[in-house]
Amino acid sequence: MRKSGIIIGLFAAFFFTQKVKGQSATDLEQIGYLLSDALLYSEQYIVPATDAAVYQASAAWVMSPKKRKKWDVNLGLHTNIFLVPKADRSFQIQNSDFQFFEIEGATSATVPTALGNDNQVYLVGELGGEQVRFKTPEGINQETVIYPYLQGGIELPYGFEFIARYSTKTKLKRGDYQVYGFGLKHNFSQYFPKVEAKNIHFAAAAIYSKEDISFDFLDINTAYGNLGINNLNGLVDTYHFQLSASKEFKRFELIGNFIVNHSSFEYVVSGDKGSIEEIFPVQNVINDLLKRIAKDKTNVLGEISGRFQISKFYLQSSIAFGKFVNGNIGVQYQF
Repeated sequence: MRKSGIIIGLFAAFFFTQKVKGQSATDLEQIGYLLSDALLYSEQYIVPATDAAVYQASAAWVMSPKKRKKWDVNLGLHTNIFLVPKADRSFQIQNSDFQFFEIEGATSATVPTALGNDNQVYLVGELGGEQVRFKTPEGINQETVIYPYLQGGIELPYGFEFIARYSTKTKLKRGDYQVYGFGLKHNFSQYFPKVEAKNIHFAAAAIYSKEDISFDFLDINTAYGNLGINNLNGLVDTYHFQLSASKEFKRFELIGNFIVNHSSFEYVVSGDKGSIEEIFPVQNVINDLLKRIAKDKTNVLGEISGRFQISKFYLQSSIAFGKFVNGNIGVQYQF
């Protein structure tokens, strides 16, 4: 991170000397260090939330591995319940982490991640002869993240089923969350009549989902204007591969799922640009540097689900587990 601060400082120095004559080299270099510190903070703040978003988007995709009649339609309203783990709610900062900022009145502090509480500390520095002082960003301050979504499926020929999911933007404290996606399931137990005769079903599914999570971030004012990094977005593309098996007991179906997903992460600062943009493209510089923390990740999950039929309605609940624990409840209607 220190190397990135120096690189930004050199770029800032060149840019400022072209735009604003007479600025001190020290101030120009400090701009670079300030942005480097913001990048360091952003990684520790948002990565736990985007990791959690993958788990929230992974649950309850396959309602049942059972093959239904061709062109049957299933539509459901679900509620996802994510349990926020304590270990991902905070992180430590200390003055030695930073090149520009210091913690006001302390040498170290515990601050919330995006999944954490609303505790805040002040970070301070000096630029252009004026103090730069702001509060660290708050977390969502919720022990559970709950959001509703719609999911539907249509049975296709040869034991295939098309699945789609959509949630509107869910308002969190200090942020928003949205997920949508689609996939294809294929029933394999149809090839084994003796297995199906015992009301045992197998299927595999391939699914794509998009997660968009955003948080209020750093509202920093300087002698050169507001930096315009007030909002931080995590954009996640996830590919899920899933094996499902179930056993029917009259109206009740017990389902087990094994899920492997691979996610690509992108982080961007967004929202209104700050007044400093007239002389320095802060958002573009930060977004270029945020590519350095955009690492791909693979997760393995297990899921247990129960589904109970009442006429054409189905009540279903599930729990997915791995690094995190995620619950899901829903009601579906079979057309």
